[in-house]
Amino acid sequence: MRIIRFYRIISVLLRHGVDEMIPRDRMPWWGRIARCCLFWLRNQHRDKPLGVRFRIALETLGPVFVKLGQMLSTRRDLLHPDVIEELSKLQDQVPPFPGEDAKALIEKSLGVPVTSIFADFSVAPLASASIAQVHAAVLKRRDTGVNQDVVVKVIRPGILQTIAADLELMESVAKLAARLLPDGRRLKPVEVIREYRKTLLDELNLAREAANAIQLRRNFANSDLLYIPEVFSDYTRSNVMVMERIDGIPISDVAALEAAGINLQVLAERGVEVFFTQVFRDSFFHADMHPGNIFVDPANPQNPRYLAVDFGIVGTLNREDKRYLAENFIAFFNRDYRRVAELHIDSGWVPAYINVEDFESAIRTVCEPIFEKPLAEISFGHVLVNLFNTARRFDMEVQPQLVLLQKTLLYVEGLGRNLYPQLDLWKTAKPYLERWMQEQIGWRAVLRSLKEQAPRWAEKLPEMPMLLYDTLQDLRLQHRASAVHRQHHVITERQAARSRWWTMLAGSLTVVAALFFALDTHTNAFAVVSGAAVIAWWRAWAQRPGRLD
Repeated sequence: MRIIRFYRIISVLLRHGVDEMIPRDRMPWWGRIARCCLFWLRNQHRDKPLGVRFRIALETLGPVFVKLGQMLSTRRDLLHPDVIEELSKLQDQVPPFPGEDAKALIEKSLGVPVTSIFADFSVAPLASASIAQVHAAVLKRRDTGVNQDVVVKVIRPGILQTIAADLELMESVAKLAARLLPDGRRLKPVEVIREYRKTLLDELNLAREAANAIQLRRNFANSDLLYIPEVFSDYTRSNVMVMERIDGIPISDVAALEAAGINLQVLAERGVEVFFTQVFRDSFFHADMHPGNIFVDPANPQNPRYLAVDFGIVGTLNREDKRYLAENFIAFFNRDYRRVAELHIDSGWVPAYINVEDFESAIRTVCEPIFEKPLAEISFGHVLVNLFNTARRFDMEVQPQLVLLQKTLLYVEGLGRNLYPQLDLWKTAKPYLERWMQEQIGWRAVLRSLKEQAPRWAEKLPEMPMLLYDTLQDLRLQHRASAVHRQHHVITERQAARSRWWTMLAGSLTVVAALFFALDTHTNAFAVVSGAAVIAWWRAWAQRPGRLD
């Protein structure tokens, strides 16, 4: 079965001429012979550009490959811009599986009939995607006694086995591509597939998605920027999730937003604020903010609020990454390329052996032409892409958390410009970043740190006298041991000096005794000198270091 699937993948790629991505001079002799032998698998779409053919091939191969194409469309560092443009058109639309199968799967996972949980359950799916589909329902809430509109997300039956098999085949193709592609080392196709595997398997676990949603909801509790629907954990499993149903206008439907009187400038600027709040305040951000997952609450048109769904992919940043990233952005705003280069090296993103002057010059070469345009026309996301591409030429390792951040920033900026083309992302972001930096390194940061550490210090305070006493005792013992060591060292030095003196004397007497013996004269003198030499050697041995007098 695996061989048949592998053959189908190769045949689809060849029939769409995707093998043209590999230059003929990089194709090994056996590959060229094999390609000629497969005469019935010729390129059937010669009239179409390579990017279009690649997109159609992925659509033909099915949902798993469509999602791979969607992921690759965010990696502008890997493929030609024309190919990226085509891959960004991929739509994750697949026929739904039978609603009765979904109902049976829900009952099996939750262990109770659907009618005991829901006052109403729609067998016809509300939406369908490659991994899961969604059904509308009305939940019988036990805590409030009031029924609530919800959506039930169900993983497609058997999809895990299909994905696992396709991922293994993808990795085999990636290993071949790593050997044949001109930029195989830089593109790292095997690493890309492994990253994709992790992302895809995370999306298959709805319990993980539910936890992500709960975290984001807590982060934006009572916020007028973003609303995250409530997840009902009691009815959530790894393959089933029940969530509050939201009612909003799709972010991509600009005509409907205008008809509802939404202030599009405020909405666009708030999108930027939502992104930077997630990244720099919470270190936890929704990393799949494409138009299909974002809606707008029309209740307050002049103070619009975002509604988000689908939390299978989230990103996190540690404290050091956040600080270096914020400093990088601010240095870019100020066109301080030397600081940008130093930050990349200080953070460990670029190796320390890289010449900072060369790196600075490369960054300036890429960025100065960009800054010749008005700020409102500059793509913040593409500046970040250009920066990372330049850094990779200087052996910058791929940072997974930065790839997710880059992808999310491109989404956010695209949404903002679609809503309000005059959006100046730089003007909107710079005050926020400067304020955040001041909070991290100023007196506010000291106060916050003291406040955060106060409970820990309060817990340790009763132990302080005993800890102080133990410390003083340790210091006293160390001082006593040091004194004994110094005294022992002095004694050892004295013994060594005495041993050397007696050794020199013994050696001298031995030489004199040897002369007397050789001349065979003054027998009494020989006996006296010999005896003295023996006594001197004994004293030298007795005085050696480590022995007591």
